[in-house]
Amino acid sequence: MSESIQNLHTEAADLDASARHHADATAGQQSAPASQAAVDSAFAPLGLSADLLRAITEAGYDQPTPVQARAIPAVIDGQDLMVCSQTGSGKTAAFLLPAIERMQRAARPGAARGPRLLVLSPTRELATQITKAAEQFVRPFKRIRVVSILGGMPYRVQNAMLAKPYEILVATPGRLIDQLERGRIDLSGVEMLVLDEADRMLDMGFIEPVEAIAAATPTTRQTLLFSATLEGRVAGLARNLLRDPQRIEISTPQTRHDNIAQHIIRADDMAHKNKLMRHILLQPDVTQAVVFLATKRDCNRIAQELGDEGFSVAAMHGDMEQRSRNWTLNQLRQGRVQVLVATDVAARGIDVPGLSHVINYDLPRAAEDYVHRIGRTGRAGARGTAISFAGPSDGVVIKRIERYIDRKVESLIIPGLESRRPLRDGPGDRPGGRKPGFGQKRHGAPGGGRGGFGGGGGRSGGDGRGFGGGRSDGRSAGGRGGESRSGEGRGKTYR
Repeated sequence: MSESIQNLHTEAADLDASARHHADATAGQQSAPASQAAVDSAFAPLGLSADLLRAITEAGYDQPTPVQARAIPAVIDGQDLMVCSQTGSGKTAAFLLPAIERMQRAARPGAARGPRLLVLSPTRELATQITKAAEQFVRPFKRIRVVSILGGMPYRVQNAMLAKPYEILVATPGRLIDQLERGRIDLSGVEMLVLDEADRMLDMGFIEPVEAIAAATPTTRQTLLFSATLEGRVAGLARNLLRDPQRIEISTPQTRHDNIAQHIIRADDMAHKNKLMRHILLQPDVTQAVVFLATKRDCNRIAQELGDEGFSVAAMHGDMEQRSRNWTLNQLRQGRVQVLVATDVAARGIDVPGLSHVINYDLPRAAEDYVHRIGRTGRAGARGTAISFAGPSDGVVIKRIERYIDRKVESLIIPGLESRRPLRDGPGDRPGGRKPGFGQKRHGAPGGGRGGFGGGGGRSGGDGRGFGGGRSDGRSAGGRGGESRSGEGRGKTYR
């Protein structure tokens, strides 16, 4: 080979090496911020991959919560878990993140179809929330697909989703059993089974469907159980389904709801409750509220009466189709609905940061449901307010709630709307248990009103027209009226 040709080959090799070096350097510069973000993530010590750490950062997670810090490493190690953790503690990420980490580390074994991760949820709303979180976390992993199977969804849509390969299935027990019986879902490839809010599933009568679903999965699966309590029937279920589980119990300010001001107001009857509710909803620090009732009939009635008063309101209960419930939740998240009137179907799985107040028009039957109801406010560390109306016979229920949350709930009165009937065996009978409450010495007594909530409208000389009229200071109140401001700062009404 001539010297000139050798020189040409040498120059070409040098140019090629230089080009590769430049390309590698450019790629390194472009990926450096993302890589550095993964290295700097507070989740890095938990054993998660760089791609998953970036997805966590993009989803807005800064620091692992206590339940995440303890559960994630244990799940990655393959442990079965029993976790006692309340709503708002970050438990969804506590099982999704390690499950995704395990899936992306190893390909699907054999020719098994169906899900590798199966998550059971008691309600459609919670299942939808879990599905959205999973879709966020799997974005870097193109081969991991998420499917949700919920009651109220058209079978045609579900069948089309199930016909394609998927790795994560989020489902409510009833619809999953239905699809299993139709032969459209194969659970033989399940590597991890998650029972989220297992206590609620048992309360709703899902014990037999849950056991049947678990029986359709391999005995070698990893099982995670999350619940507000680990005693009683939940402990029995765990004994049947889990193998030598690690027990994790989390108690945080969010679990105790220390960031939520909790009050009881004594109410004589339904008419009295209507006046109290109307007065509360007219307070200037109420941005959005959920009003919980015991029955679907009362839920529709109260929503209709509030709507007739001109308030931005929507109802949600178990008789509604899933499409309607999703639409209602979207309206609430977008701020187009200011008052959601609901049964306990909305007590779990709703995460709307703007909800400032929860009103328990009817007290829940179970103390656990009280915790989940009031947990709709005070999300993401914000302050919230929960107000419960207690009828004359609700004293025992109040005591049961106070024992469960291990704290006394303040009793309040509204001047002009005081109860005339004693609360039997309730906190309102304790010495010093009643304190002046909403608007006293600030807004004056409630004035006259009209419609279904008459007797609660108007403050400081307001016109008493209820929700339909404008504010007397000339400013819009989103359809609410019957009040005028007397110069007090926002947020001073409830303490």
